[in-house]
Amino acid sequence: MHDDRSIVEARLSRVLTERLRPAVHSGPVPLTIERWDAPGEPVPVSEGLAAVYRPARAGEPWGRAWGTTWFKVGGTVPHSWQGRAVEAVLDLGFDRQMPGFQCEGLVHRPDGEAVKALHPLNDWVRVGDRVRGGEEVLLYIEAASNPVLAGQTPTHQGDRLTASDEPLYRIARMDLAVFEEEVWELVQDLEVLGGLMTQLSEGDARRWELLRAVERSLDAVDLADVPGSAARARDPLAGVLASPANASAHRISAVGHAHIDSAWLWPLRETVRKVARTCSNVVGLMDDHPEFVFAMSQAQQLAWVKEHRPEVYAKVKKKVSQGQFVPVGGMWVESDTNMVGGEAMARQFLYGKKFFLDEFGIDTQEVWLPDSFGYTAAMPQIVKLSGSTWFLTQKISWNQANAFPHHTFWWEGIDGTRVFTHFPPVDTYNSDLGGGQLAHAARNYREKGGGSRSLAPFGWGDGGGGPTREMLARARRLGNLEGSPRVTVEKPSAFFEEAHAEYPGAPVWVGELYLELHRGTYTSQAKTKQGNRYSESLLREAELWAATAAVRVPDYAYPYEDLERIWKTVLLHQFHDILPGSSIAWVHREARATYARVHQELTAITVAAQRALTGGGEGTVVFNAAPHARRGVPAGGAAVEPGRTGEPVTVGEREGGGVVLANGLLRIEVDGRGLVVSVYDLTARREAVAPGLAANLLQIHPDFPNMWDAWDVDAFYRHRVTDLVELDELSVEEEGEDRVVLSVTRSFGASSVVQRLALRSGAKVLDIDTEVDWHETEKFLKAAFPLDVKADRSAAETQFGHVFRATHTNTSWDAAKFEICAHRWIQVEEPGWGAALVNDSTYGHDVTRDVREDGGQTTTVRLSLLRAPRYPDPETDQGRHRLRYALAPGASVGDAVREGHWINLPERTAPGSAPVEPLVSVDNDQVVLETVKLAEDRSGAVVVRLYESAGGRAAATLTAGFPVASVTGTDLLERPSAEAPAYELSAEGAVELALRPFEIVTLRLAPRTEDLPW
Repeated sequence: MHDDRSIVEARLSRVLTERLRPAVHSGPVPLTIERWDAPGEPVPVSEGLAAVYRPARAGEPWGRAWGTTWFKVGGTVPHSWQGRAVEAVLDLGFDRQMPGFQCEGLVHRPDGEAVKALHPLNDWVRVGDRVRGGEEVLLYIEAASNPVLAGQTPTHQGDRLTASDEPLYRIARMDLAVFEEEVWELVQDLEVLGGLMTQLSEGDARRWELLRAVERSLDAVDLADVPGSAARARDPLAGVLASPANASAHRISAVGHAHIDSAWLWPLRETVRKVARTCSNVVGLMDDHPEFVFAMSQAQQLAWVKEHRPEVYAKVKKKVSQGQFVPVGGMWVESDTNMVGGEAMARQFLYGKKFFLDEFGIDTQEVWLPDSFGYTAAMPQIVKLSGSTWFLTQKISWNQANAFPHHTFWWEGIDGTRVFTHFPPVDTYNSDLGGGQLAHAARNYREKGGGSRSLAPFGWGDGGGGPTREMLARARRLGNLEGSPRVTVEKPSAFFEEAHAEYPGAPVWVGELYLELHRGTYTSQAKTKQGNRYSESLLREAELWAATAAVRVPDYAYPYEDLERIWKTVLLHQFHDILPGSSIAWVHREARATYARVHQELTAITVAAQRALTGGGEGTVVFNAAPHARRGVPAGGAAVEPGRTGEPVTVGEREGGGVVLANGLLRIEVDGRGLVVSVYDLTARREAVAPGLAANLLQIHPDFPNMWDAWDVDAFYRHRVTDLVELDELSVEEEGEDRVVLSVTRSFGASSVVQRLALRSGAKVLDIDTEVDWHETEKFLKAAFPLDVKADRSAAETQFGHVFRATHTNTSWDAAKFEICAHRWIQVEEPGWGAALVNDSTYGHDVTRDVREDGGQTTTVRLSLLRAPRYPDPETDQGRHRLRYALAPGASVGDAVREGHWINLPERTAPGSAPVEPLVSVDNDQVVLETVKLAEDRSGAVVVRLYESAGGRAAATLTAGFPVASVTGTDLLERPSAEAPAYELSAEGAVELALRPFEIVTLRLAPRTEDLPW
């Protein structure tokens, strides 16, 4: 037989495109069109329905960027269509090459009920299955003219304040048409078989069997009368569609899904509408397809539906109760996991899972994070402590250098906790269940011989409307089809239960799931990152002092509602395209304003609580919210101003130019260029700065990655570097025995920087306060600290602990980590001596090593201060920034933990003269008291969260500063934990603790109310 595959395949493609798909809707009758352009932001549905409309027509332009146009379409069903299935085809001017990322619409009935959304690959609305001739049709469409911003081209369309007023779209068609069901079924048959056919090998007889069946089907189609010949054309396909799959065929659990970024190339307010549109689509699809299961994560998004579209939410709740609409994830949003602080990550689960429990009675078990940019090694323990069982991600398939070796595995975190994890081999979280994708999943699956199944999330995300009826048709045909994996539409929990049962001995991956891409997200949009860090620190303070005041002061009321609202605001902005800095300008402009309000509110809560505790009066009381005592002020307590605690600071001239600072612990030399050329540890009697080099050296690199500007830095940025050594001014700005401050001013490019280098009495750190007026484009600003220390690895703070990473590049895995994330500190050491850099809002770092001619090793630690990408925000980071960091010579990991907290939780003062004893204290600095708050159930119980910070075992005594009736170990949701030990409470209110390395412990302390002072 001659090989005519390409001829038949090309014929199939053309007939589907030009004849069959267009024939699904026959006899179109234009609807009358009227329009109303909302003058500003979106309006309530009632206002849109009541507006005064004007006539419009197909082909007419509409929609300025970020605008809303309401369309009113009406018509009459022709009498000749009596008893037929009829649909309205409503094409707003879609680009069919993209399933989303453009205009969208939500169709309403005249009474305001949301019917269904309109998207590029889902532009129909069912009028009736068996219509009456003469029936009137009237529909309203709320159409969003969101600009197309997916092209990675710099544009000012990403903010309504700078976007164009020119219309972006043209009305394509708004018709009534007969839905030709047999034609539609034929299209599904041919698409499934055609997709499968091309994935089979040329030597597989099944491929040729399908080819001949497709050819006979095409022969049976009358191109002049497709509806009349569709049933006849399906007959040759029946046999090949009925042939069952091989017994060993890969099994795919298909889960309906619509990945909706809570903000990205659109603002938060548009996500509210995107979620309502998608939910409207899927609940309608469930009515027609009872086998359809849809999983939705992000409690915040469902909370939006509840608030803004209660009628849609009622339908969602009904489908949840019926088991078709499945809440998953257990988090408030699908957050970033690299930069989110430990307590904030715990609150993602507390508020996310609490929402699902309160609203639906469901305790979600699957952590669902398909798109975040890497996954912290602290996550397995947090997942388990939240009461969750499984973890799913997809993003690691984007790795640049190293293919991840597993698809189903046990993921082990920094403390040794393991969680059963799946990484779908379909390599997308927006599958269309096409033959190519499913064949790739089966081929790609790395657990063959151990496991036999994987999960495929299907549906168009980010404004594509979710799963479609076509996808469900493919799933039905692929349930048991020869040559294909077996496809079953089912809940994620069913997949995980089956996968775990068949593969309990899955391989183990230890440590972080580092994404070898999007490394620039540790730095882009510095003010968003700073707002997040400051908010996390302020929340700690507000809860600590409010809880202390609530227990100690009779008339003080703990601000439950305010704190929960603020927490949810901060958690929302930790979404994986907001905190990483990869959203449009509008998103980050609003984020800066939101963080400013949060800062103001939390400061007010803190000040009010502190004043309630001190009672005011003469004198000054110093509050210490850090988990370690400083200057004689206890951790979590307050004391009368302690004064200087060390030797006075001295300042003198340096030989050869510059300045020398000293305080009995450190001697700092700053040369005539304003560079730190010596940091001598007087206690250890050794130099911290590598010989001949300078610390706090600002360096600037070109920064033009191959793609994904705000997301990526590529390794070749290091090929060129400019050291900023030209000096405008060096001066002593402040001189006193308590502190000396040097001011260093430089200019470069279109930018300038003022750095204040401070040495404090009693402090073994060099404080550096950097103010940058940044006006560069596509540049990367770093601060380098070449240290004279032989370190083969760095320790970087992550949630509730730290991770080690190699400083060498022995393997491709090591080399790929050329930019890394750290929270409050990063530390390097050799036996007996180390050094740390601590910061108040920086996350991006890099650590490199070099062996000198003298045989010593220089380990260079750099902080990534600022970037200037142009997409998706062309003005990223332009303007003034203040960034604080400090060098801590001689620092161990424990010292780094302490200094990291101190720089992020500065002392506060309040009027008064009486000290404040800590509400809770711990006698071992290795055990960090992360959180002190009142319980979510508003019972008045005090909840504390602690963790072991050094990576070793620790014993500690926790002492309550109030009468305690009982102590209970809980999970992150503050529920009693069956795995927690039975804690014994001494008569003095003390509890003995024993923690394993990096263990997180949450305790609920119930007060003995009859013994409280009030």
